[in-house]
Amino acid sequence: MGVSVATDRCIGAAMCVMAAPEVFTQDDAGVGQLLPGGAERVEDPSVEEAARACPVQAITLHG
Repeated sequence: MGVSVATDRCIGAAMCVMAAPEVFTQDDAGVGQLLPGGAERVEDPSVEEAARACPVQAITLHG
């Protein structure tokens, strides 16, 4: 179980950060990144919302 971000697909819309700021952040280039421990928070409803909100479907929920 886990969460991953396809950084090569991310366009920096920041929908993930708005939906789940305790799980996602953006690097200096605006690319979505998981915060430490974020990959294990797949059961968090805000993570599901972030995955749905991503305009390029760069967030994958595993498990």
